[in-house]
Amino acid sequence: MLFRRIAVIAALTLASAASALAAPDQLDAIVKAAMAGSKVPAVGAVIMRDGAIAAQTVRGRRRNDQPQRAGADDVWLIGSTGKVMTVAMIARLAERGVLAWDAPLDKLLPELAAGMLPEYRQVTLLQLLSHRSGLPRDLLDLKGAEHFFSDTGPTGPQRLAYIAAALKDKPEVAPGTAFAYSNTGFLIAAAIAEKATGESYEALMRKEVFAPLAMRRVGFGNTGDGQNRGHQRGKPMLDMVKFDDGAPAMFAPAGFLHMSLADWARFNLDQLAGSQGKGKLLTPASYKLMQTAQPGSPAGLDWGVQASVAGRAGPALVHQGSDGNWLAIAVLFPEQGSGALVVANAAEDMGADKVLNGIFGKLFPQLSPAKKTP
Repeated sequence: MLFRRIAVIAALTLASAASALAAPDQLDAIVKAAMAGSKVPAVGAVIMRDGAIAAQTVRGRRRNDQPQRAGADDVWLIGSTGKVMTVAMIARLAERGVLAWDAPLDKLLPELAAGMLPEYRQVTLLQLLSHRSGLPRDLLDLKGAEHFFSDTGPTGPQRLAYIAAALKDKPEVAPGTAFAYSNTGFLIAAAIAEKATGESYEALMRKEVFAPLAMRRVGFGNTGDGQNRGHQRGKPMLDMVKFDDGAPAMFAPAGFLHMSLADWARFNLDQLAGSQGKGKLLTPASYKLMQTAQPGSPAGLDWGVQASVAGRAGPALVHQGSDGNWLAIAVLFPEQGSGALVVANAAEDMGADKVLNGIFGKLFPQLSPAKKTP
């Protein structure tokens, strides 16, 4: 079950606009109440305000078949909310002239040009990372790609093999004409960065994003023993052998990253700072590109951009993601300098969407004022 954009934010009740203001020290109580009676094993939540973490809490168990409690330093798989981090790495390379946003795909990956459908040859890096490439969400023949789960070789060649097949799939929409959510576009962007630099995606992320922001408890692929584990169908998912189970390690550029709550917050605090011209990682132009919706699109690179959310004044930057075993949601209010990150080690089939909706419904009133009515 590959990463997908899910309609959690849109489902948040407008009644949250009338909720009483929740003080930061009430975050744990909010999470506890939302989890009551649910099958979700654990939830982690962070409130950000004024350039810092204002509140953070973790509740529940790492696995629902074991007694260990989830801890403040545990890592969580953040799903497609990690796509924004892949964009940041690409933006750093573009700022230095290593990559160009408008370069066509047949020039960026010439070794794949002959085999790709002609429609994709002029697709740009900008289109790949704003879901305007026309590519389907995932490779259409996922069954034929399940060998990637057992492939222990370098992830770069795996991605090249995957995208060589994906570039033969018929476009979902005509490239450059409309928004069509695509994980494949992010795998292609990673392959482009690897070719241009001679370094792996994983090395580039550590050098260009994690190290500058002091993100230390981060990793690629699924979480391991002694950490939170994702859950599906009422049990922890320990072994992934097919796409209904989750994703293979080479899917990291599409959001298959895990990290601590504090490190997840460090990246998003920098995004908030960047919206005010004070970011550490990127130039003001790069933050603006990431956080501004593309023409005729609901998204920038790779933030969903909304005028408001759940009755609160925007603009709001949103992203949510799930591999079927975890559910993560990030919401930022740049003009307010505030935001929240919430993640569960389960997904919709165990009610994580309802739990996270309930948490955000209580948090929104302290993150942004009510939207003004005409």
